[in-house]
Parts: sequence; C-alpha cells; structure tokens
Amino acid sequence: MKVQKKWAVKRITINLTSGEALKIEKYCSRTGRPITDVIRELIRSLPIT
Repeated sequence: MKVQKKWAVKRITINLTSGEALKIEKYCSRTGRPITDVIRELIRSLPIT
C-alpha cells in the first residue's frame, strides 16, 4: 500500500534577489535537497515568541 504525502495547506510565492536565489540554488545543488524542504526547515527553526 502506497502512503500518500500530505500536501501543504497554503502556497506562498516569494521574491528573491538574484544573489539570494543563487545562494539557495547552490546550497540545494551541493546538498541534493529540494528548495522546498530547505525553506520549510528554515521556517521551522524560527523562534516563536
């Protein structure tokens, strides 16, 4: 039986400078991780006050 992945509730579009886009693309290329996973991890690491 195949487990279905739960999809996000909300889609967000962000505007990046060319430098920011290049930085995340290089990071993802070097680590082999998708941009979405990296961004989600960064959001989860934000302190909640």
